[in-house]
Amino acid sequence: MTTMNPLTQDELKTLVGQAALQYVVPGEIVGVGTGSTVNKFIDALAGMKNQIKGAVSSSVASTERLKALGIAVFDANEVESLSVYIDGADEIDGQGHMVKGGGAALTREKIVAALAARFVCIADESKLVKALGQFPLPVEVIPMAANHIARRFQAMGGQASLRLKDGQPLVTDNGQHILDVKGLSITDPLAFESQINQWPGVVTVGVFAHQKATVCLLGTAQGVKTLDYSR
Repeated sequence: MTTMNPLTQDELKTLVGQAALQYVVPGEIVGVGTGSTVNKFIDALAGMKNQIKGAVSSSVASTERLKALGIAVFDANEVESLSVYIDGADEIDGQGHMVKGGGAALTREKIVAALAARFVCIADESKLVKALGQFPLPVEVIPMAANHIARRFQAMGGQASLRLKDGQPLVTDNGQHILDVKGLSITDPLAFESQINQWPGVVTVGVFAHQKATVCLLGTAQGVKTLDYSR
């Protein structure tokens, strides 16, 4: 008797990327996020590119990948609304609240998510958590405010560090910096997101509670599991 080898994380990402195609509305523009799981979705989307008008993308990297596959990319200002936005998450809880921003595109992701009637999260089962905060929380900040914001997180019990790339502060697509905050347990994501977004110098915090997932397609050893948060 042969035993099936468990699927790798990469294979799970491919599964959920393909499963997300069922939420793409033919003839419309689809919102597309950023990251390794979304890259699998973009690759799958290429197979139905002639059935859609194109995409609105949340990052330069995704835009380049979409265009390379022959998918038209629209500026967010060119669309009034989207029927669906498909993106990954660094963490997602039982209510559909997420932590995002590991790929540094959190602000643009939140903007595109706000345009969409539905947010379809695609993730592997390692991302499902009971409470948000185990993954370091990304916060996009205006550089001159970084130290002040780090001190405010310290007062809450968090440890904020500036994200670096090649020894220098990482610069986002918006020209800003990112703080990654460890040591938080986010028990009320809606209130937390509202609070942090009020701090002067915060561009946006990587908690997606106001723009939470409508549905999560979770890659598991048993296949793709659909979690419906719309009720």
